[in-house]
Amino acid sequence: MSTDSRIEQARLLYERAVFGGDAGALETAERELDAVEADLALARGRVAHARFLEGQQEDPGEPAAFDRAAQLYQRLGDVRGEAESLFWIGAFHQVVRHDHDAAVPVLERSRELAAQAGDLLTLSYALRHLGIAAHVAGRLDTARERLEESVRLRRELGFLPGVAANLVGLAYIAAGQGRRDDALALVEEAGAVAEASGALGIARSVEEAREHLRTSDAPPPP
Repeated sequence: MSTDSRIEQARLLYERAVFGGDAGALETAERELDAVEADLALARGRVAHARFLEGQQEDPGEPAAFDRAAQLYQRLGDVRGEAESLFWIGAFHQVVRHDHDAAVPVLERSRELAAQAGDLLTLSYALRHLGIAAHVAGRLDTARERLEESVRLRRELGFLPGVAANLVGLAYIAAGQGRRDDALALVEEAGAVAEASGALGIARSVEEAREHLRTSDAPPPP
C-alpha cells in the first residue's frame, strides 16, 4: 500500500471512530501511520548515508532514523522492513564508523530476516557487507564465499551495478590470495558490467582496482 493510501486509510478510520463509534478503528489507524513513519525513517536514513558517502560528516540523525524504522517494522511484524533497516544499521557502523565488531551481529540478523522474508536484494547487501567484514579481518575464503553468493543473487535479480561492485571486491580478494590472473579477469568483467549498466560510480572503483593491480600484487582490502 502506498503512503498516500495509508494516510487516507487512517483518515477514514478516524472518521469511523469519531462518527461511527468504532473505537477499535483507532488501533488500525495507528498501525497504518506507524507503517508510514517507518518507511519515512528508512528513507531519511538512506539519504543521510548517501550524503556521508559524498564526503560530508557523520549525521547523528542517520542511526536514529534506522533504529526508529527497525523498531516500528518489528512492532508491525514487517520482517522484510526490519531486515532492511537492520542492514542499514550495520552499514552505518561499518561504513561510517568503521566498527566491524558492532556491524557484524546486526548484518547477520539482517541476513537471517531477509532470507526468512524472501528479500533477495537485502540478502545480497547483507552478504556483501559481511564479506567486506571478513575481508578486513583477513578471512579471505569466507569473504569470497559471501561475495560470490551476493553476486549470484544480484545476477538473478538483474541488479547489474551491484554485480559490478561485488566483482571489484572479489578482484581484491583474488589478489590477496595470490590469484592475480583471476583478479585481472574479475576487474575486466566488473568494468564491462559497470559500463553496460551505466554505473559510473562503480566504473571509478574499477579504475582504482586496475591501478592497484598494476602496482601491487595484493591490493589492500576495502
